[in-house]
Formats: sequence, structure tokens, C-alpha cells
Amino acid sequence: MDFLSAERNASPLTLVNYCHALQKFRREFPRFQHWNTVSSDDFRSWLFTLMKASLSRATIRLHFSALRSFYRFLVRRHALPLSPLDDVQLPKTSRSLPVVLTLRQIEELLALPLSLPKDQRAPKWGPARDAAILETFYSTGLRIHELVNLDVTDIDSGNDVVKVRGKGRKERLTLLGSHAMAALQRYRHEAAVHSGPLFLSKLRRRITTQAVSDILEKYLRASTIPLRVTPHKLRHSFATHLLNNGADLRSVQELLGHASLTTTQIYTHVSTERMKQVYDDAHPRA
Repeated sequence: MDFLSAERNASPLTLVNYCHALQKFRREFPRFQHWNTVSSDDFRSWLFTLMKASLSRATIRLHFSALRSFYRFLVRRHALPLSPLDDVQLPKTSRSLPVVLTLRQIEELLALPLSLPKDQRAPKWGPARDAAILETFYSTGLRIHELVNLDVTDIDSGNDVVKVRGKGRKERLTLLGSHAMAALQRYRHEAAVHSGPLFLSKLRRRITTQAVSDILEKYLRASTIPLRVTPHKLRHSFATHLLNNGADLRSVQELLGHASLTTTQIYTHVSTERMKQVYDDAHPRA
């Protein structure tokens, strides 16, 4: 874990996931004695065990990514001559198209914080904060942990730019639209937020990812949106709407903070599927 953190600059979430995966294998694999006695066949057996447990392919690949990384570390430190995972084949991930909201659904959701009756348990600036959170999500396409880790100093109001600390502690700049900037200015004025964390809890501490998820869930219950929407689906909507309106793939990749263009290309499939639906609905001989 020290190596991943210091030399690989791994994110805190990666450290937690990898540590959990290694501990799970050591604890639950019935024939485990020591890391240097595990064979390729043992890992194939472990793969079968995880598949029988009905884990998703992405989760299984995450487990084995942790194991591969650990064995590469052992080989690099000359604790083992070879990794027993080198010839273990994993199931390919099945990539489903991300669910996105329509523009009408987005507009309905963004309007709710300032239009619903005020929750008496929330601070008086709560609706303005919630509106700013939702507007920032849709305007920037941030991941939820990126949003909660924003500080006041990350916002460049003069240039409508926000500095984001993403995966692997990489920093990038992304843009804030005029609606998001207006919502942020209103919230900061009402809540007197001048320094430190940007988004605050009612105790005026940095808001948590769980609290942001709860805020989104509250407004979804008050909406007519039939989907189960997570903060990540707002990220999907951000990317898809940009591409639908003519943005190029490379720019969307940079705004999302994707290391690989391949990751961003999933959103072109969403746009293509929507185009096919429009064609099927409109063409008399489709």
C-alpha cells in the first residue's frame, strides 16, 4: 500500500479497494498458506469462486487487478521469480450503455432545490447549496469524490474555470457554465463561504459523498423522473449531451479526466443508439 501511494500515486479509493481484495483472498481462499505458494491453478479456482458468487465482471477484474499489482510488486522486489497470474485469463467486461437523462429531465431536476418548500431541518442556505451542487455536477461532469473535495480556491470566477483533483491525484482544469457560476455565487453569498471547503454540511464541515447522494435522492423523489439516478449518471448525461450537440471526443475526454480515449468512446455509442431510435421513429421505411 505504501508503494502504491508513494510511487504509483494511487488514489485513496484504489488503496481501499486493493487492500480489501488482497485481504479477501488471504482470508477466504481455502488453500492459502503464503503468497509465494499460490499457483496459477489456485488463482483460476479463485476466479471460479468469484464467478459463482455472482459478482459482476468489473468487480472480478478489480479483484484480480489488485492481485496482479501485488505480484508485480513481489517480482520487482525479488521476492518471487515470476507472477503466477501471468497466464490467468479473465472474463471480458460486458460494457452496457450508460443511462442518461433527457434535457427536459435535467432541467426539471435542476429547478427543484429552489422551488420546493424549504426543509426546516436544513440550514437556510441549504436550497442554494443543493442547487449549486446539482448545477456543478451537470456543468462539469465531475465524479462525486471530485466534487466534494473542491475548495473555494479551486474556483476561478474570472475565467469560469475549476481546478479538479481527479483519479491518481491528477489535476485538471474544467469549465463552469454561466448557470453553475450563478448558482455557486448565490450559495457562497447566502452561506458566507469565503475559504476552505466549497460545499458544506449543515455543521459547516466538508460535505460527504453520502450526503450528496442523499441530496440527489431527495430531489428525485420529488420529481417525475422514472429512473434511478446516481451522481455518476449526471456525469453520463453531461458527456452525452455535449457529444449530441457537436462537441469533439477529445475535448470531452479532457473535461471528464479520462486517461484513455477508449473510455470516453462509450458515449459515442449512446449518441448513435439515440440517432437510430430517431431514424426508426421518423423514417417511413426504417
